[in-house]
Amino acid sequence: MVNSLNKKDFLDNTIKQLKDTVELLKLEAWIFDFLKEPKTSLIVSIPVKMDDGSIKIFQGFRVQHSNARGPYKGGIRYSPEVTLEEIKALAMLMTWKCAVIDIPFGGAKGGVICDTKNMSLGEKERLTRRYTNAIFNLIGPYVDIPGPDMYTDPQTMAWVMDTYSQIKGYAVPEIVTGKPVSLGGSEGRLMATSRGVSICVREATNLLNIPLRDAEVVIQGFGNVGSFTAHLLKNMGCKIIAVSDSKGGVLNRKGLDIFKLSEYKLKNGTVVGFDGESISNKELLQLECDILIPAALEGSIGKEEAPFVKAKIIVEGANGPLTAEADEILKANKVFIVPDILANSGGVLVSYLEWVQNLNREHWSEEEVNSKLEIKMVKAFKEVLKLSQEKGETLRRAALSLGIKRVAEAIKVRGIWP
Repeated sequence: MVNSLNKKDFLDNTIKQLKDTVELLKLEAWIFDFLKEPKTSLIVSIPVKMDDGSIKIFQGFRVQHSNARGPYKGGIRYSPEVTLEEIKALAMLMTWKCAVIDIPFGGAKGGVICDTKNMSLGEKERLTRRYTNAIFNLIGPYVDIPGPDMYTDPQTMAWVMDTYSQIKGYAVPEIVTGKPVSLGGSEGRLMATSRGVSICVREATNLLNIPLRDAEVVIQGFGNVGSFTAHLLKNMGCKIIAVSDSKGGVLNRKGLDIFKLSEYKLKNGTVVGFDGESISNKELLQLECDILIPAALEGSIGKEEAPFVKAKIIVEGANGPLTAEADEILKANKVFIVPDILANSGGVLVSYLEWVQNLNREHWSEEEVNSKLEIKMVKAFKEVLKLSQEKGETLRRAALSLGIKRVAEAIKVRGIWP
């Protein structure tokens, strides 16, 4: 996968966004100093007994950025590329995301440096349980609620919940979100991020008078977010002409059969080789289309790729897929961008709904969950759009302004104590 952004640059870019927004809003300078560093950063050593009897030591992180508006909330990712800088940046973005969608959470993030593609199910379970034990004193249903992220899933969250519950001595389903439905997970959670992205696509095309039916869509990344977004947009009448994963992409100008493509990816581990024209990730980003959805890694579109992007609309399914330089280039080229802290906030929104259900020992229907998601996403989109139009700013600047202003207000109202 193309990745133009190293993890330190990603953090520096995220901090620069905060600084620029604080200055734009004319907030007190100490607000920037207060928010540029997370409240807590924990580094843990995780010994795990492997299947061959050897002991391997993994390194893990949990970063809590801000709890000014409520408990910390953020996923756990497993990847060989995880760094503390990346986790800090993602925790900060989660703070803004929760504020933009207007739910009472603050931002956090966790991660473990590991390659789950070369680990057995038993090894992943032992890793997850040891990691949960290591961060046990930092998390809690009213303190910090983890969820799934890259290379973690409902099974991973089930292990986290069970480990925490075993230590506490009773079931605590509200300690994590993204669980299997059988353990108190919410209906609609699996597709929530993609549903939010799809709603933003619909709202953006309506705004720009681009017919949704037969709108040509290109999706970079065919994991959970990318694949579910493809299915949802296909059902809304869009034509998915190209998708990619870390190994490459496939193009069909007549439209890909997304159902068959998903089956092919499940069987072969990649979209490469599916019926159509094989293309690289670089070529995928340069395709003429109505909508481009980067749903892969942060920094996947940099200053080298941005000048060649021909999409009319970009809706960010991934966190931080555009570098700061790419953002400026695309702005100058009149590309309409729906930023990550708005576009992919459907996941954390339904995580919040799952948490509420767990606290009250309730279980809502998928229709009820999706209805609440629709209402919240449309409201947030309209609020960001209105601010953008009033201030003559991009949607990204408007979304950051809305989110950071709400967090700053909470900090000032609460005060600094002791």
